[in-house]
Amino acid sequence: MPDLSDPRLYLDREYSWLQFNKRVLEEAFDERSPLLERVKFLSIFGSNLDEFFMVRVSGVQKRIVEGAKQDRPDELALEQLRAVREELLRQLVSHDKCWNEVLQPALREKDVHVFNYFELSSKEREKLRDYFENNIFPVLTPLGFDAGHPFPHISNLSLNLAVLIDDPDYGERFARVKIPPLFPRLIPVPKEGEEWPTGRKLDELKEGRFVWLEQLIAANLDFLFPGQHILGAYPFRITRDADLGFDEDGDKDLLTAVQQRIGRNYFGSAIRLETDYTMPERVSDILLENLELTPSLMFRLAAPLGLSSLMKLTKLDCPELKYEPLEPRKHPQLADKENIFSALRKGDVLLYHPYDSFESVIDFVEHAADDPDVLAIKMTLYRVDDNSRIIQALMKAADRNKQVAVLVELKARFDEENNVGWAKELERKNVHVAHGLPRLKIHSKMCLVVRAEKEGIRYYAHLGTGNYNAVTAKLYTDFGYLTSDSFIGKDVSDLFNALTGYSRKDHYTKLLVAPQTLRHQILERIRREIDLHEKEGNGHIIFKMNSLVDYQCILELYRASRAGVKVDLQVRGICCLRPGICGLSENIRVTSIVGRFLEHPRVYYFRNGGDEEIFMGSADLMPRNLDNRVEVVFPIAKEYIPLIRDVVLGTHLKDNIKARLVLPNGRSERVYMQPEEEELDSQIWMLEHRGCWDIKPEKG
Repeated sequence: MPDLSDPRLYLDREYSWLQFNKRVLEEAFDERSPLLERVKFLSIFGSNLDEFFMVRVSGVQKRIVEGAKQDRPDELALEQLRAVREELLRQLVSHDKCWNEVLQPALREKDVHVFNYFELSSKEREKLRDYFENNIFPVLTPLGFDAGHPFPHISNLSLNLAVLIDDPDYGERFARVKIPPLFPRLIPVPKEGEEWPTGRKLDELKEGRFVWLEQLIAANLDFLFPGQHILGAYPFRITRDADLGFDEDGDKDLLTAVQQRIGRNYFGSAIRLETDYTMPERVSDILLENLELTPSLMFRLAAPLGLSSLMKLTKLDCPELKYEPLEPRKHPQLADKENIFSALRKGDVLLYHPYDSFESVIDFVEHAADDPDVLAIKMTLYRVDDNSRIIQALMKAADRNKQVAVLVELKARFDEENNVGWAKELERKNVHVAHGLPRLKIHSKMCLVVRAEKEGIRYYAHLGTGNYNAVTAKLYTDFGYLTSDSFIGKDVSDLFNALTGYSRKDHYTKLLVAPQTLRHQILERIRREIDLHEKEGNGHIIFKMNSLVDYQCILELYRASRAGVKVDLQVRGICCLRPGICGLSENIRVTSIVGRFLEHPRVYYFRNGGDEEIFMGSADLMPRNLDNRVEVVFPIAKEYIPLIRDVVLGTHLKDNIKARLVLPNGRSERVYMQPEEEELDSQIWMLEHRGCWDIKPEKG
């Protein structure tokens, strides 16, 4: 019998995340997907890595530095960093190959060209040189580095050129030129006979002919260094620690504290150096020394740096190279915006985005703002779109003298500045705004409408697994649940009072709320499934989530497997559980789907001896969600359970196109079709069968 406290039974979370990002990269190679969608996956692979270094690797590096200061090396952190580098080097080889040998040639076959500068004709280079002289050259600032010039500060994720100069008086010298972000990274190259625009209008061209901005600048450095012999110009890019470092006890005014720290990610410690593979060692040594980085945090690439810039190509007018446009379905029960509340009195409505339109959620808030019988609207906001109609509706409701309270989470990573702006705007419109809680992020997704009706006050609630963001609602799969259930409404009302005031309520009738009850309730339900299985058999657990990291939850799932409970886990990202190990987890199957849409729901199914339960909500099974965030997980009405179990979860479990099977060592392999099976891409199936998760209302 294995010792369940043995750390070897749990996968390292950083390694598991890298395996997830590898699955993203694999999609860029998949010829079954449209070409520009594959380019998008390569771009996402790069932007994911940026965030991984800014958040996760920076944390590992801090532990290493702290251990060195105390003369107590953190061996675990050192081993983690070694493993990350080893795996990442393998992936970067595939990344370079994907662009240089696969996608770039395939794009050229479709008349979409991203040229290297010296592939252009002399006439094209002459035109680009004129454009450079008149538009780009005036904004460039070369910064030398010597006894009289300190090493320049290099901002986070900026692209730069390290320039080596042979000065006739002083010998070899080093300078840095920042690639200005106000110009597009991919500079369009007009076809012969077309007019060349001036200024920054160059970005408005839509033809599929481009050249890299840094190559254009590197080829014309003689404008910046006249009279000098340029030995070489080498692109490089650095990543900095993005931890804003809040003092949860010392920061009395959270809004002010966030504002003061928003810019710090540009000045955090350097955590990664990316260079062109041609950069000489003497140049990279200068960068490493002055950025205070070890060689283990430097990565040489054969592809252009920062390929997240390739996302621009997906804006080209090439419909044949993209997925067909998605036309979300308007839920039939919510088709009449003016009768949303009467529809909800007849029965709960489950929305499955993006297959179901997010417009229904916007309608819910907008109608509440307009309805004269609505007394109050309360809402949590974590990540919202830039032109949010929901926020406009909340401000409109306040103008109409409704009580509007909004919890804006200012510490939502990488959305801090956006959320500070919205918080100020809401306050200017007399909305009651709360800015989160000390030591807890408010990650729950909930909206409560309080309405005066003939029978008295009635609650209407929207609860979800994803953000109130109309943009990501078209890109992520998520569930939304609209209900007039009085118990859920009362629970949500009590929770808002706890978040905005000093209520210490820690028990709710139907909601599972972190950090108060969620961990305990999930663990108890796993244990209950074990007990019922040992008595009756047929125990079954199905979890769908973004990440599975929490060791207590993993431990209970191991125990469930050893008791014979069937455990199906759909984990898109990090999974620290090792599935398929004899005597430990042979009854656990873990799959991960990476496809057109980012799988984002959190769904928890328990067979419960036949009295089945399904919960949905904002929480993954991670310590941060269970202990350090305000999360809400809510029960689904009984009539929906067979549909969610069989139609949604069941279809995802049968996916044999976009699903990967996670192996005991943390790696993954594609789920291959059995001879008797037909191809099944679960996301395409959902698109073709929209509405199959609906139920018809039976209430009067």
